[in-house]
Amino acid sequence: MTIYNQERLNPDIFKIEVEKIRNGWYSDKYFCNNVLMLEQLAKEGYTFAGISDIDNVDCSTVHNGDLEVEMQLFTRRRPFSLVAGVDEALAILKECTGYYDEDNRFINTYDQLEVEAVRDGTFVHYSGNPLEVEPVIKIRGRYRDFAKLETVLLGVIAEPTRIATNVYNTLVASHSKEILFFPARFTHYKLQALHGYAYSVAVQAHNAKFGKKNYRFVSTDEQGSWWGAEGVGTIAHATICSFLGDSAETMMQFCRIMPIDVARIALVDYKNDCLGESRKIMGRMFAKYLELMIAGKTEEAVGYKLYAVRPDTSANMIDVSLCTPTATVATDGGVCPRLVRNLRDALDSAYLEWDVPSEHIDMAKDWCKSVLIAVTGGFNIEKITEFERNDVPVDIYGVGSSLIENSKETNNDFTADIVRVKINDEWHHLAKIGRLVCDNPNLEIIE
Repeated sequence: MTIYNQERLNPDIFKIEVEKIRNGWYSDKYFCNNVLMLEQLAKEGYTFAGISDIDNVDCSTVHNGDLEVEMQLFTRRRPFSLVAGVDEALAILKECTGYYDEDNRFINTYDQLEVEAVRDGTFVHYSGNPLEVEPVIKIRGRYRDFAKLETVLLGVIAEPTRIATNVYNTLVASHSKEILFFPARFTHYKLQALHGYAYSVAVQAHNAKFGKKNYRFVSTDEQGSWWGAEGVGTIAHATICSFLGDSAETMMQFCRIMPIDVARIALVDYKNDCLGESRKIMGRMFAKYLELMIAGKTEEAVGYKLYAVRPDTSANMIDVSLCTPTATVATDGGVCPRLVRNLRDALDSAYLEWDVPSEHIDMAKDWCKSVLIAVTGGFNIEKITEFERNDVPVDIYGVGSSLIENSKETNNDFTADIVRVKINDEWHHLAKIGRLVCDNPNLEIIE
């Protein structure tokens, strides 16, 4: 069942390298060899001289070089995949279907194809039965005109579908908490736009299914370029280094200089003392916040409202608040449940240490309790699931490499198979063993 279908993307977004794709530059060589053979057979007027697998049909007049086929593209990730990348595949088909004539002019024959495709954001399901798949694209037409495109078509769907599905599953595991998309440093920069788009598809599909309003947070402008967003971010460890290790002063200058619409999220593990650093930062920021509020400068005061703290403790380190004789890296290393619980308590009670006039105590209390916890550092579905199962008070998860990983469990490899051929204007089943013509009610005819 389709949960979410977004509008198709403008083909210009993809900046397709048309000439290279038409010439087979990105194609597995055996597809190029295939086209070379079929074109030569067409020139020769060759008709089938072998023994056909199609029963009770005379195939002796079949011109193999001009054979029309039906091909279906599908994936077999269980139990489902959230599809993305179809629009780019369609754009490639439109620009690169055809052949070069004797004068090396490209003759586009896309208008002679029959194409059906789902929309990005469609769920396809797989039970494990290889004879029951849900195609995301079906192509009917002269095979040699699009045979060379198979490698590229499969690749442009496989990568974003894997990421969209990973992100969607992570959102579900988090019980619909915000997921910050942080994998830019783990992949080639030219893939950022594609990856960010896949993330966007997943967030919107999740929101549509569960009636949520999760935001889409990417860390680079390129990641948001296909859907008109910009990257968001606050401070890095290197920023604190630039202020000689003073996290509180770092945040004070950040609040003074950065636009108010940039969330104030403090990185608090620089000295491996998340609780202590959080208290220092909160004390400095609230003091300025209160000063401005008393002076009636409410808009300026908003700039000193701490949105969240972010512990990013390395997995091989134990925060000082957890350093007891029985603490071990295995149970207390990194951003672990006990650290987050201790941090929540420290945030909520920080105002009790401040010299705040009695008439402003409630303001201080609310200011502290509204500070969120955004965790980063090695988070994946398994770790998030464990945190959620134990009600660890996390508000936001920043997730990186696990959203783009390609493991046995997250494999979204796509396959393309010919499943029917056209002989004497009639379609006949013809496929490798283990393949059948399959249907998907979400397929739409592409004009």
